[in-house]
Amino acid sequence: MEQDVIKRARELLTPALVFHTEITVRRAYGIYVDGTDGKRYMDFSSGLATVNLGHCPERVVEAVKRQIDEIIHSGCIFYYPSIVGLAERLRRITPDGIDMFFFSNSGAEAVEGAVKLARYTTGRQGVIAFTGSFHGRTMGSISLTTSTSKYRKGYHPLLPSVFHAPYPYCYRCPMGQTRDECSMECFKYLERMLRHIISPEEVACIVIEPVLGEGGYVVPPEDYLVNLRRLCTEHGILFIADEVQTGFGRTGTWFACEHFRIKPDIITVAKAIAGGFPLSAVGASEEIMKGWSPGAHGTTFGGNPVSCAAACASIDTIEEEQLLENVQKVGRYAIERLMSLKKDHPFIGDVRGLGFMIGVEFVKEDGSPNPELLNTVIERCLEKGLILVECGREKNIIRFMPPLIAKHTDMERALNIFEEALG
Repeated sequence: MEQDVIKRARELLTPALVFHTEITVRRAYGIYVDGTDGKRYMDFSSGLATVNLGHCPERVVEAVKRQIDEIIHSGCIFYYPSIVGLAERLRRITPDGIDMFFFSNSGAEAVEGAVKLARYTTGRQGVIAFTGSFHGRTMGSISLTTSTSKYRKGYHPLLPSVFHAPYPYCYRCPMGQTRDECSMECFKYLERMLRHIISPEEVACIVIEPVLGEGGYVVPPEDYLVNLRRLCTEHGILFIADEVQTGFGRTGTWFACEHFRIKPDIITVAKAIAGGFPLSAVGASEEIMKGWSPGAHGTTFGGNPVSCAAACASIDTIEEEQLLENVQKVGRYAIERLMSLKKDHPFIGDVRGLGFMIGVEFVKEDGSPNPELLNTVIERCLEKGLILVECGREKNIIRFMPPLIAKHTDMERALNIFEEALG
């Protein structure tokens, strides 16, 4: 059955769509995936940081079943309780000042909506993003995405008036600095951009991932984001926090920007918002949102009643089961143990992360990226029943992103497998 499904998929699905494994799933629940090959796997990819409560969480499934019996689709023809209930919950858990929301279906849609909102309400056109960032693959969002050039290859010309500054990736400093001697040259580069390339009065927004996702699981220095927030405030530039991957407890707080004590003007959320159902949102202050005239943006499927019901159940579960505390505690253990492994394995160049968003960078003797070794380690882990995926421009960084429900014993077992795979 397994090979039959894969064979049929390859005949029918475009090769542009890439699957990370050869597993054909029979059933998935919690942190586990049962394959038709008879093997059980621990899923430490969380469906690319989407099933934060694990696969088929009971409370979400029950909420979805109830909602399906009441209403499945609205198309903005009429109101329904689940979309209002979700907006109320989001207003409670998002950073202060985020009061109103627009719902769509994917992270890319949310990013495009945020940029439209910024341009529309400021009357400016310029957008600044960061090298190494990933904001989606639609034509608008891919104009911001630079985690790898292959995502942009063959699609030019892209959205105009989009500029890129270097992301503060300290392990591989884009400015050639070391951590000890760093003088925030990457931020000075951004300031030079505003003097030489585009005037700040023409910039509508700056879009940044508070922790870099696809580009390498990079945690920036707090000073950088604090200075970026200050710069935006000084020039009337809207600060957009792309929390599509970092949101809903992934880093041990509801949203990653909380670690840096910064408040965005606009926030984008998706992935884990609805426990695996397609849903995303743009959030901003009432003042900003009310500058978006009726009909200036719209959707047919965004804020689907079933997805909203799933999202309400997801948020309630994270709160009531105190999963943020679990992520903080187990995440600290994981980083401590991975740092210990780094001391014994010189091909581990760096370990970094927050909560359950942890990156392990593999290098060669000269410090250059080592994707070949990473592939070997991932394959060995898969053979032993652990699903991990990679990230980074050179695909030399392993991502540890288990569901928030993963306990200390689950993490310990996964790290035992990882340690064995290191040889």
